[in-house]
Amino acid sequence: MKKIVVAAAIFLILGVVVYQTLLQPEEPEIETARAERGVVVQEVSETGQVRRGESINLSFETGGTLEEIYVKVSEKVKKGDVLAKLDDSQLQIQLQEANSSLEVAQAQLDKLLAGPTAQEIQLARTSVDNAQTAVNAAEQNLEDVRSQTEASLQSAYEDALNALQDSELKIANSYNTVQELQRTYFTASDQPGAKVRDQKQTIQEILSEVESEVNSAQQSQENQDIDQALVVMKESLEEVFQSLKIIREACEDPNYKELVSSTYKDALDTHRSLIATGLTNVVNAQQAISSTRISNQAAINQAQANLDSAEGQLKAAQEELDKLLSPPRSEDLNLYQAQVDQAVARVNLLYQKIQNTILRSPVDGEIAFLHKEKGEVVQPAASGPVITLLPTAPFTVTVDIYEEDVAAMNPGNPVGITLVAFPDQEIQGNVIAIDPAEKVIEEVVYYEVTISSDNFPEGTKPGMTADVVITTARKENVLFVPEDAVQEEDDQIFVEVLSGDQKQRKEVKVGLNGSNDRTEIIEGLSEGETVILP
Repeated sequence: MKKIVVAAAIFLILGVVVYQTLLQPEEPEIETARAERGVVVQEVSETGQVRRGESINLSFETGGTLEEIYVKVSEKVKKGDVLAKLDDSQLQIQLQEANSSLEVAQAQLDKLLAGPTAQEIQLARTSVDNAQTAVNAAEQNLEDVRSQTEASLQSAYEDALNALQDSELKIANSYNTVQELQRTYFTASDQPGAKVRDQKQTIQEILSEVESEVNSAQQSQENQDIDQALVVMKESLEEVFQSLKIIREACEDPNYKELVSSTYKDALDTHRSLIATGLTNVVNAQQAISSTRISNQAAINQAQANLDSAEGQLKAAQEELDKLLSPPRSEDLNLYQAQVDQAVARVNLLYQKIQNTILRSPVDGEIAFLHKEKGEVVQPAASGPVITLLPTAPFTVTVDIYEEDVAAMNPGNPVGITLVAFPDQEIQGNVIAIDPAEKVIEEVVYYEVTISSDNFPEGTKPGMTADVVITTARKENVLFVPEDAVQEEDDQIFVEVLSGDQKQRKEVKVGLNGSNDRTEIIEGLSEGETVILP
């Protein structure tokens, strides 16, 4: 007896083990990654060809009046030599203004440290009152806009109902004509007669369906019912148009061409035209509803934005008053310091723009042609070259870049070059020119980009195939997640994070979409958080 009990116990234990190891369903594994800091790189890969000593068209990155040309045709130049210069007087004025703004920002920071006056406190209180008045007005405006948009949408749906009723009548009239035509001429069992009877039956079924849809929309007056009726009516009108076409073709059958009167033929043509008009009206009604929704939402969004702006100004005014009434905080000091830093950045940007008024040689070479003269007004690169340069370097690479990718490129972008003939050697180069004229290949717009390098290996020949990787953007030490982790739904960009055993959706603001399967996260996520990969 004891042996039986022991054996039963063993079988029970084995059964439990087998269930847990083999039969029990496994929890699906969740693939995750961490939000971390690093480099996000945006690259464009393409294939081009090696060329020998082709001329380079040089243009300014900005427009302006050509103040001076420092070179002549056939003159030898070195990389970095100044070739021409634009008038930078306006930029110099802007630079003076930026320097003044910098002085103001610095003065405001100094003033914060010194503390407010009684007059400044009173002005801040007045700003709060004015901002509150603006908020009240913006709230009333939002309410008015909502009422107006509801009325405009209702009007669009009323017009749509009229279009539905009119189209229903057009289908009914065409059916009556087809019915008379069939009874009068197409009573035989031949092929044309069968076609006409079949199409008459089709139009009759369509008429029954649209009558039901239109009646339902009229009775309910609900927007979704009208939308549904419009969809059905559009498809129905297209089918009726096709049926009338088939019937009209049957009238031209040799056995019926002389039999069917021109009156019926003309009537069929008229009904087809009316059905086409009805179809246009229905499509226009759908588009009117859609455009009304879009414009209404835009108006509401604008009114809401105005309210948000007014509330933001009220909040800012109140915060400013609170700050004036309180000792300077570290946050305020940081803010004013940031404004100083921003002013410094503006000054530096203008310095850079002034530098861009100087056209320098990207490579060693010889001046081949001067396209402009001193005093001429020149436009940015897209309007044509200023100087054509014949490079001394024996080789360049030209590659056709898709228009969407070339928009992010600029002369100077670094390029990795690999020649098919020398697959183990990567050559470093730079973009030196972007052709302003488009090149249409199989109805797709491309632009020719010229790449230079001083490191082509011995044995390089013109016409060799070159694979290039152009770096168009690079950000260091930014927060990123794998590209697959970023999702979009209903105009919301979000990631799913894993908090313990729970999934949580977090809305994020993204920056650079890298070619290295990394997407920069600007807001909404912290370093170290675990994101779920779908």
